[in-house]
Amino acid sequence: MKKLLSAAGAALLTVLAAVFAFGQPAHAAAGFSVSNGRLYDANGTEFVMRGVNHAHTWYPQQTSSFANIKALGANTVRVVLATGDRWAKNDTADVANVISLCKANKLVCVLEAHDTTGYGEDGAATTLDRAASYWLSVASALQGQEKYVIINIGNEPFGNQGYGAWTNDTANAIKKLRAGGLTHTIMVDGPNWGQDWSFTMRDNAGTVFNADPQKNTVFSIHMYGVFDTAAEITDYLGRFRSAGLPIVVGEFGFNHSDGNPDEDTIMSYSQANGIGYLGWSWSGNGGGVEYLDMATGFNPNQLTSWGQRIFNGANGIKATAKEASVYAGTTPPSPTTSPSPSTSPSPTTSPSPSTPPTTTPPPSGGCTASYTIINSWQGGFQAEIKVTAGSAALNGWSTRWTFANGQTVSQSWSTTLTNSGATYTGRNVDYNARVGAGASTTFGFIASWNGTNAIPAVTCTAS
Repeated sequence: MKKLLSAAGAALLTVLAAVFAFGQPAHAAAGFSVSNGRLYDANGTEFVMRGVNHAHTWYPQQTSSFANIKALGANTVRVVLATGDRWAKNDTADVANVISLCKANKLVCVLEAHDTTGYGEDGAATTLDRAASYWLSVASALQGQEKYVIINIGNEPFGNQGYGAWTNDTANAIKKLRAGGLTHTIMVDGPNWGQDWSFTMRDNAGTVFNADPQKNTVFSIHMYGVFDTAAEITDYLGRFRSAGLPIVVGEFGFNHSDGNPDEDTIMSYSQANGIGYLGWSWSGNGGGVEYLDMATGFNPNQLTSWGQRIFNGANGIKATAKEASVYAGTTPPSPTTSPSPSTSPSPTTSPSPSTPPTTTPPPSGGCTASYTIINSWQGGFQAEIKVTAGSAALNGWSTRWTFANGQTVSQSWSTTLTNSGATYTGRNVDYNARVGAGASTTFGFIASWNGTNAIPAVTCTAS
């Protein structure tokens, strides 16, 4: 996963992006379904994923992980499987067993084929078409499980080369599954190692959604170093919400070699806006990314700082997960602890460790705002305003400041900006109106200056 855009460049490019066009979704009552950008279970109850990824294909003996993940509060587990093209195939019997473990522990099962990771850049990766063939080859384990299973066709299809084919290849893979009789909700990952820095998935999601005859497709973005500012996170997720297209954060971590992802905003914005998230990953990482383990040696009693953060922290899994209503009336077994494996192959990812960011205590009540000059040049500058909720969540906000030196704003993003002379008012747009208690969102602008560029005081009002 590689970051090719600066935070400022990404924010500016998003201003120019086209608005999605898409058809009206329809329900599929036999299992999960999508309507107006939301995911619903078979009972018609909205379902928001709160869970983690588990590397089953590399650690098939760690079956107790399902109970342990459930005991920590998760309602979903994304399970790594292999098609046989790169790693040993998880056959029909194994897939059926994974589904039974999910169901026994009252977890929604998101099953993903990992062999597509980085296709076009990684020569060992396979195509989405091959991944679709894999799902059809294990169809007997999947059919009848639509209430409990979501099919994630292929993990991070396309690296940073050849990703222009993502739209057609993804649409064709969806149609292949439907033609083969699979009616489950389908999840699709973005290209660029899942991070979609090219906005290929974002700008073509409507086309892919309409390619599904059942209109039952969910989009998954992986947020690592590309998403290291609140503005990038809220803008990306917010555009899907505004377009009425379903989006989840299928993977994210607390750190990354190409930038430090803002996990606090990922979690708070997702919670405030009903967006699912699935952290990477439970345990068993190797190849230099061991710090992404949430549990040391698959032991739920030895959570790492990342594990503590995602399970027990603000806007974390334990505080926000709601069990799928299709599991009402059933009781999961007690969790057990398994020993860590002695030898197993490891997934390949590219993050590198560093110290996670600290969290600033939230202000009490209402909201506050801060003003930062991001960049400055002769005659112009870029600024960012950060809005932070107090002890209660916001459902709308406005900020106000007055320039003292004749500065004039020429362009803005993630806000509705008006002015009366030197006094400016920045209000939320639809996708960043809701901010969780203690959480933050940002907006930015480009302005001119001449001689002096004093930083003004900014006030914030909850609305």
